[in-house]
Amino acid sequence: MKAALQVKLSQHLTLTPQLQQAIKLLQLSTVELEQEVERYINENPLLERDEPEYAATPMPHEGQQVAGEAEPATATALSEMASAESLDDGLPAEYGSRSGDGNGDDEAGIEPQTAAEIGLQQHLINQLCFLPLTPRDRQLAAIVVAQLDDDGYLFAEVDELMDLADHDALPDAGTPLEPEEFAVAIMRVQQLDPTGVGARSLPECLELQLRTQPASAARDTAIKLVREHLAALASRDFATLKRALRLRDAELKEVQSLITQLDPKPGRRFSHDDVRYVVPDVLVKRVQGRWKAVLNQDAVPKLRINSLYASLVHKSRETDGKNLSGQLQEARWLLKNIQQRFETILKVTQAIVENQRHFFDHGEVAMRPLVLKEIADQVGLHESTISRVTTQKYMLTPRGIYELKYFFGSSVATDTGGACSATAIRAMIKQLVDAEDRRKPLSDNSIADLLSDQGIIVARRTIAKYRESLQIQPASQRKAL
Repeated sequence: MKAALQVKLSQHLTLTPQLQQAIKLLQLSTVELEQEVERYINENPLLERDEPEYAATPMPHEGQQVAGEAEPATATALSEMASAESLDDGLPAEYGSRSGDGNGDDEAGIEPQTAAEIGLQQHLINQLCFLPLTPRDRQLAAIVVAQLDDDGYLFAEVDELMDLADHDALPDAGTPLEPEEFAVAIMRVQQLDPTGVGARSLPECLELQLRTQPASAARDTAIKLVREHLAALASRDFATLKRALRLRDAELKEVQSLITQLDPKPGRRFSHDDVRYVVPDVLVKRVQGRWKAVLNQDAVPKLRINSLYASLVHKSRETDGKNLSGQLQEARWLLKNIQQRFETILKVTQAIVENQRHFFDHGEVAMRPLVLKEIADQVGLHESTISRVTTQKYMLTPRGIYELKYFFGSSVATDTGGACSATAIRAMIKQLVDAEDRRKPLSDNSIADLLSDQGIIVARRTIAKYRESLQIQPASQRKAL
């Protein structure tokens, strides 16, 4: 073949830097957008905050909610023991010293800390400081504490603990380390707060907590149950429990009540889980009988172009001026794209609100089926743009705070030829389960039959899938005395 030159015309889509920036900003959450804006401010001298220079740092406001339901518990106060005799002898240096001048000045600056701020290990070490232990016993107990998991359980065997211990670094290093010493150290840790910490299994954890309760026949039976029949209780095999423990219904119900009040994970409230804040992009309120979406102004970055640098761009013809000219253009793009981002979010949100107005009036049972394409057609945007807009964007409503994606879902056909939202069906399932007789809980087939009576045809396996998504146990697990 002979080499030859050919001219060929073709078309392809090229994303300009401005369009790339607009797409990137649109898919960011409000929190991520704030971080991105901060980066632009640090890199571009022409951008600055359009806020009072000395504005106070805002506290979480009405439109800012925490994602999750965790409420940190307050750790046991130790300040009352500050006057106790010092017990620091032999305590490892990393645990600090409690010595002071005795005038109480140090205590004046102590602020209350939450359990999560202190941490489980430090909370237990603080208690060991005040126990009348020898330096060797205190250090062995500290080794046990260091091996606890986040739930407060000890899964390391005594042999493993002995391997972890540095014999030469222990007080009285000339005395051989015996397994019995660690067995005693484990018992000491199990006597600390929170009760149940240091257990090697769930039955032991529950038993430790039961033994701190007033002596009674029900408590003794509960201890026997968690030791020998915990699996039967978990499966709600009440017939087996009554037969094995020789109990009547009322007696078993009292024992069950004692056990269900216990904490199976006593160390969990000391975990350092990150608290994530959700800042809603829009607020939904009723205005003159109509649901309306408005922007949350606290979520919109307040930016402006620095007037001093902008004036230099027009005056300077040097190289520096050219650099500033490029940064001025970038700043204008950012301001325009941020404005466009929030206008798009507001437009899409209002379309969602209009389509789901019955949800705002009556709740989840009134949710209608909705897909991205339906909203895309209504607002004149591409379906992929709707997907970006509804991901990690939130609306604050009188019914709570929801991600925009929450309002989209599959549909299930009804016998009248219509469709019912999967969200509405889940809400119906929850209502049926909440109203059921716990002595005869509804099976998945029974729930399917009840929905069929309302004209909603749902297969049993679909009911099971929706029930599991709601974290509702099967009928056998929901049975009560």
